[in-house]
Amino acid sequence: VQLVESGGGSVQAGGSLRLSCVGSGSNIGNYCMGWFRQAPGKEREGVARLKTARSTPVYADSVKGRFIITQDNARNTLYLQIHNATSEDTAMYFCAARPSVFCPDFERFDYWGQGTQVTVS
Repeated sequence: VQLVESGGGSVQAGGSLRLSCVGSGSNIGNYCMGWFRQAPGKEREGVARLKTARSTPVYADSVKGRFIITQDNARNTLYLQIHNATSEDTAMYFCAARPSVFCPDFERFDYWGQGTQVTVS
C-alpha cells in the first residue's frame, strides 16, 4: 500500500486541524492503521491507531481527548482530527500501515507516507 498525507499547516494554539492519509494499491481496511509524529530532536511517537473503521481507537496519553482517528474505507482514507492544539503538537505527522489483523501496539508498521508538517504557534 502507498500512503500520502495532506492537511498539515500552521494553526494557532487552541485551534483545530484535520490530517488526511490516502491509500493506494491496496485497501487500508486490510491493515492496522496508525498516525505517528516526530518533533525535531525527539523520537517518533505513535499517537493513534485503529484496527478497522469500526474498532475502538487507541490514543497516546499525550493526545487523548483532543485527537480523533477515523477511517473511511470507501475513500481509502485515514483521518486525524486535531482539536485544542498545543505547541507540543508541533511535529511532522506520518500515517502508517501494519499488514496484520492484529493491532496491539505501535510497533511493526511497515508502510509509511512521506509526512505532513503541523506547526502550532
